[in-house]
Amino acid sequence: MLTFSIAQWQGWTSGIEDASSWKHWAEHPYCPVGEVCPPRLEFLPPMQRRRLSPMARAVFECAWPVAEGQPPMPLVFASRHGETTRNFGLLQSLAAAEPLSPTAFGLSVHNAIAGQWSIIRRETTESVALSVEDDGLEHAFLEAGLLLAGGHPEVLVVLAEERPPAPYLPWIDDVPFSYAAAFRLRAGADWRLETAPGADASRQAAAGAPQAWPNTLNLLRHLALQTPTWRHANRARQWLWTRSA
Repeated sequence: MLTFSIAQWQGWTSGIEDASSWKHWAEHPYCPVGEVCPPRLEFLPPMQRRRLSPMARAVFECAWPVAEGQPPMPLVFASRHGETTRNFGLLQSLAAAEPLSPTAFGLSVHNAIAGQWSIIRRETTESVALSVEDDGLEHAFLEAGLLLAGGHPEVLVVLAEERPPAPYLPWIDDVPFSYAAAFRLRAGADWRLETAPGADASRQAAAGAPQAWPNTLNLLRHLALQTPTWRHANRARQWLWTRSA
């Protein structure tokens, strides 16, 4: 069992960026349509912005205000699919027998965004990049819990996914739209996270209706709606979230 407090949170997707927008989305969830407009990130110099992919821009847009004015803290970054657009571009270059861009290759790896965060903010605290399944949200929070237990007063948890290129859509069906979310965690007992492994989780997943939204977006909904408790189950694990304050 993990207990913690969420000191601050921020979500981003195109057209849903502030607390009131997320509250409206939580009450009437929908899939945004139209062209995705990556964040402008006017708080960064142009040279730094230019190197950031749309996914990295989404991470900086929601994580920057959560970390701004706070002492340096460890970062836990989690994504299931990572930089699919960058990687697809590299595959297209290989298929066309074109030379690969060293910059694009270096920024396509799973921990690239965590590295860019550290460089741009000049933070030397540790960072963790997780490649996750559909319960990556819970594993990211568990990783943060270990860092808190190790003596860090606060930990920044960021999760992000981008809508994949069209050829990937038959295989990636869990990203209805590009999004990112940041959470500043600290030690406390406002929240409790528990898990039940094995057959119990399988039965729960089979009996329950499929989740309409990725679990990170579900957490944003529950935070906006102040839901007291909810469950998330897949074929391997069942997670119970409980708000105690």
